[in-house]
This record gives sequence, structure tokens and C-alpha cells, in this order.
Amino acid sequence: MKILVTGGAGYIGSIATECIVKAGHDAVVFDNLYMGHREAVHPDAVFIEGDLSDRNLLVDTFKKHRLDAVMHFASHSQVGESIEKPFLYLGDNVRNALNLLEVMDENDVRRFILSSTANLFDDPETIPIDESAKLNPGSPYGESKFIIERFLHWLRITKGFRYACLRYFNAAGATAERGEDHTPESHLIPLVLQVALEQRDSLKIFGADYDTPDGSCVRDYIHIADLAQAHLLALESLEQTECCHYNLGNGSGFSVKQVIDTAREITGHAIPAETVARRAGDPAALVADSSKIRAELGWQPKYSTLESIIQSAWDWHKKNPKGYCNDDS
Repeated sequence: MKILVTGGAGYIGSIATECIVKAGHDAVVFDNLYMGHREAVHPDAVFIEGDLSDRNLLVDTFKKHRLDAVMHFASHSQVGESIEKPFLYLGDNVRNALNLLEVMDENDVRRFILSSTANLFDDPETIPIDESAKLNPGSPYGESKFIIERFLHWLRITKGFRYACLRYFNAAGATAERGEDHTPESHLIPLVLQVALEQRDSLKIFGADYDTPDGSCVRDYIHIADLAQAHLLALESLEQTECCHYNLGNGSGFSVKQVIDTAREITGHAIPAETVARRAGDPAALVADSSKIRAELGWQPKYSTLESIIQSAWDWHKKNPKGYCNDDS
């Protein structure tokens, strides 16, 4: 199978590409390198530098490579930024996805995996969150994914598309070759490890008075390799099913303080942390229920403990303290 991976130079997309190649498929990576890194692209994948707004390049890509399916990771993906820049998220994310879907239809490519988000559920009534939970996007970012999911619903009915929407919160960890490298960084585990690497002095814990066991927010962390494997399983399932929606998570969340304490044990660094006021809009706990994909597709995370997730990330960051950058620029 030949698979187009949009955003395949990014954190999740690059490791999904690695999984695709190891499974014996051909990968074509399409990325504008806005947030991604050319060095993160698997050497056996074809790389095309381009933006999904460039319809002519998309058309050329589909005609040249005779694709069978698409995994769509390319997206502006920061919840907080989407509040500040709603037009960017409700504009670019939606327009670019529609551009991609139109070109797919014109080239008779109708298998699509969407990297969606559990931000579709905002502040849910029950934890963990299963697929029956009410959809109520918590930000323009979540809304953009919701709109794309609705596109897919209608394209299945009108055009025969087959698709899977995978909803998850916090991808974390690393493989031996690929890890998390964002500028600026906003995710907790790499921020914690930057303190251990003495690239920043300390951390801030936003609120310690939540209704959780230790007072800090609880979040779901899923290892990036397990996440990539779920995308491949979902694609393979489209041989038998027209559409599916899966929530992906570990089944139990980890608090901010647990993450910091575990990182202290693994790195041997004190990792100073200061408790400050809550951030607006942060729910106490967000954990996804992944029992459906486990039952239906046999998905079984290999890295289910916080220790294994942080250890893999630490191994990669120690080896690559500047990320994918090989100089001081």
C-alpha cells in the first residue's frame, strides 16, 4: 500500500511514517516544515515539501505517486493559540483539509485516517471519555477537527469514502530515532526534561487545588509508537468497515506532579517546580477510554506505564539535546 502522510515531518506524523515503513508499506510525506523537521522524515519515505493550500502540487503528488490512502496529521494544533487566532484554525485547518479531500476524490483515493483530538469533548461529564460522550469542542482547534469529521461523514455517504477518526490528547515518548522537538515547546514531558537537561531553570505547576488525588491536573499520556500503531490498525480495518471513531488513551491518567516526580527518578535531577495560579479553561482531569479499539482492532499499548513513556523520551532527549538541530542556530 502507498500512503500519503500529511505532516509527516512532525512529531506524530514522522513516527507514523516510521511505523508505515516498518510494516512494509510505501510512505509519501507531504509537509511544509512549518513545525516539522526534514531530518525527522524516514529515509525510505518520499519527501515532498509543500503546503496543502497548494492545490496544483497536491494534484501532481496524487497523479505521480498513485496513492492508496491518506493519513492526515498536518494541522495547527495548539489549543491556547487557537483561542488567540481562531481564523488561523477555523481557516487553514478546515480549508486545507477540504483541499486534500477534493483532490483525493478527483483521483479516486477514498481511504482516510484523521488525526483528531479529544478536545472534541471539552470538559466531559464522565471520565474516562468513551465514544458515546457528547461532542462539544473546547476550542477553535477542536472545532476544526469536528468540522473535518463532519466532512468525512458526508463524503462516506455521497462519495464512498472510508475513514477512521482517532481522538487522543497527549502523545508522548520517543522511538530510538525520533522524538519531540517543538519551538516553542508547550508540552509537559519535554518541558520537564528540558529542566533536567539544564535548558531551563524550573517548571510551573498551574494549580494544585483541583479535585484530583494530589491536587494537580490529570491528563492522558499515550506513547507515540502505540499511537502510530493504532493509525495503521485503523487503516487496515477499512478493508472491512466504512467508518470508525476511536478514543485513544492509556485508560488511566497521570497528574502533573506524578510526571515531575517520575522524571526526577529517571533523570536523577531535582527538577525544581513552582505552583502558580490555575490557567483558565483547564479541566481537572481528561482521560480517554480506549476499550473500543482494543476490543475491535486488538490494539494493545506496549508502553502503558508513565515510567516507560518518560524513559523513552529521556533517552532520545539525552542523545539529541538540541532536537533535530545539529548546530547552534
